[in-house]
Amino acid sequence: MTSLRQGALRLGTRASLLATTQSQTVAELIRARLGCEVELVEVTTEGDRNTASLATLGGTGVFVSALRDALLRDQIDVAVHSLKDLPTGRQEGIALAACPEREDPRDVVVARDGLTLGELPAGSRVGTGSPRRAAQLRALGLGLEIADIRGNVDTRIGKVRSGEYDAVILARAGLARIGRLDDATEVLDPLQMLPAPGQGALAIECRDADVDLLGELAGLDDPRTRAAVEAERAVLATLEGGCSAPVGALAEVAEGEDGDEIWIRAVALSHDGALSVRMSASGRPDDAEGVGKRLASDMLADGATHLMEAPAKRQNA
Repeated sequence: MTSLRQGALRLGTRASLLATTQSQTVAELIRARLGCEVELVEVTTEGDRNTASLATLGGTGVFVSALRDALLRDQIDVAVHSLKDLPTGRQEGIALAACPEREDPRDVVVARDGLTLGELPAGSRVGTGSPRRAAQLRALGLGLEIADIRGNVDTRIGKVRSGEYDAVILARAGLARIGRLDDATEVLDPLQMLPAPGQGALAIECRDADVDLLGELAGLDDPRTRAAVEAERAVLATLEGGCSAPVGALAEVAEGEDGDEIWIRAVALSHDGALSVRMSASGRPDDAEGVGKRLASDMLADGATHLMEAPAKRQNA
């Protein structure tokens, strides 16, 4: 069991600017909460080593498994992930200790000449590595050319600046965390594009055997964020699409007449965006997972299973 008082707490992170920025934020929260020093330990994942399309890298967990392996081997004490990258199934020996307050989960456009999505001419080349984003872009019927793209935020924005792409779609949270929000030319309304389940939230994991550490980290949990992402991930898990399916979901906890209420909307699409199942549901935050499961079950009953039959496994980024 990890001692909170013997040496620095080892926090595992990917080496990218966004990952290390997110991890530094969590490190500061831990220092303030636990009163101990935190050391960042860089861990290289398969998604970092392999520059092939995410569609070919095996799907969910490509950015997560190496950090979890480092936890289980006692090479690090804590791991930080973008929560949307986490597989929905439980990992033996690993606990999701906390989800701090969520950043804005919406997607943004970074386009040439300051254009919005609707202002891009038909045939414009728009980059995304996400089947969810690609399907929803196609569903808008704007006549855009959707092209696969890899690379970090700077690389993707650079391909717009160089003219290789007319626009790219990115998570607003990532731009906000690295101070690049000014590069966004439009924030997309969730009515146009629902985000990935868990987008904008961070996941703090540790070994479930480290009971004291687990208890301390739980103090970093934001209850509204936790309820929202539990509902969204329950939709994803019940649809059994994992991150390979074109699925978007967004839940919010708001004050209702009889106390807090959770409201969630979700979409499942065919890869070409031609067909979709869209539904919403509401319930109590303490039943967030149940709300998400029931919503997904209703979507399956309405034909979502057939929409998600894809010709090949692809990864949501």
